Amino acid sequence: MSKEHKLYLKRIKLEKILVLFLQIFILVAFLITWEVLSNLKIINPFIFSSPSKVIVTIKNLFLNYNLIHHIFTTIYETLIAFTIGITLSFIIAILLYEFKILNKVIDPYLTLINSLPKVALGPLIIIIVGANTKSIIVMALLINLIVGIISIYNGFNNIDSDLIKLFKTFKASKLDTLFKLTIPATYKTIISSLKLNISMTLIGS
Repeated sequence: MSKEHKLYLKRIKLEKILVLFLQIFILVAFLITWEVLSNLKIINPFIFSSPSKVIVTIKNLFLNYNLIHHIFTTIYETLIAFTIGITLSFIIAILLYEFKILNKVIDPYLTLINSLPKVALGPLIIIIVGANTKSIIVMALLINLIVGIISIYNGFNNIDSDLIKLFKTFKASKLDTLFKLTIPATYKTIISSLKLNISMTLIGS
């Protein structure tokens, strides 16, 4: 290993340490500022609470065995909504990509649904589904589904057209093109969609 390479690795390591230090510093500074402002009543402690009160509440919930129950309930709801959402997003995106007429028909409705304030639909969902786990899953699904469809479909559309022409030249079937080109070529987009979907699902849950 050359001296230059050692210096490069050392610089990368120092950069990672610096980034981690700054991240921790910002978090600690934020918590201290929050606590001080709340104690001095500069911000309303009833509305914004304070880190110390949050810790006490978490401790009490844990001692009363309520915290673990709520955590597992949220995880269960999130996983169900995420699994259904990403599966439907993937299937619908493929259908829209393969059938252009279907995409032209559905596209304005996707845009319309995506622009709706889905959180505002919460009371309506509760009335229809009921105030239970199902309503939370439906809400999370509404939030993550359209975003997933649009992001995956856009990934399909960004595939190099020359590669598609090459597959057509070799008379590859639609299934071969889908599984050997379309899906592998959009691997990074699909992973990004998974990351986005899990965060959107947590918001809905």
